[in-house]
Amino acid sequence: MNIVVCIKQVPDTASKIVVRDGQIDESGLTWILNPYDEYAVEEALRIKEKRGGKVTLVSLGPSRVLDTIKSTLALGADEAFHLNDPAFEQGDPYTTALVLVAALRKIPYDLIWCGWKGVDGDYGLTGIYLADMLDLPHVSFVVKQEIAADGKSAVVEKEIEGGREQVEVSLPAVFTAQKGLNEPRYASLKGIMAVKRKTILEWSLKDLDLTPDQVGSIGALTEVVNISSPQARQEGRILTGSPPEVAAELVRLLHEEAKVI
Repeated sequence: MNIVVCIKQVPDTASKIVVRDGQIDESGLTWILNPYDEYAVEEALRIKEKRGGKVTLVSLGPSRVLDTIKSTLALGADEAFHLNDPAFEQGDPYTTALVLVAALRKIPYDLIWCGWKGVDGDYGLTGIYLADMLDLPHVSFVVKQEIAADGKSAVVEKEIEGGREQVEVSLPAVFTAQKGLNEPRYASLKGIMAVKRKTILEWSLKDLDLTPDQVGSIGALTEVVNISSPQARQEGRILTGSPPEVAAELVRLLHEEAKVI
């Protein structure tokens, strides 16, 4: 089975975000594999180990993304495609999906995995766009899957509000992974050493038969006008006294200062 996993490099959530001139200053950020993509990669590897086949990574981004691709290959993926071109920069989920689809049309696949969202933009749209552009079935928030013996369908459990929903879907399809699907593995020394022998192909705008007006900020359907840090919260107040006194003072503050009652 040929499984493709679309992965994204994102800032580590432990990094301090600094905003300068309406944009995020990336100079001090630490970059990691998107946490939801970790579940997607792990599930693809488990399917490969059970059924055989190949796991291929596809990632869009500048040259620094190569580090994340290599660390993910060390987990056990077989090959990777790095979609790197200045024209791709400043895109949105639509143009990201458009570039990924152009690459996917050149790669054999029986199943496509993504994380359900990136923890940077929090859009949760790229996987949906992929499925629509490729005219494939799509299931989001996947927390369990079982592929049929013939490889032509799968029974999938997805997380919904208050419970889970079971869906039967034909393959190929696009699945997006939710936390709880599995426990991602760590790279072994053997896996790290094996990266040197694995293929990483870099594809640019020209390789994907796209034009500059289709991608990046030019082709985007949305535009980020400005980014700003949230206002600092006012210091909290601790009320003292007997319960009736505290209750009376709280009501007064809510009425006279907060003006919410």
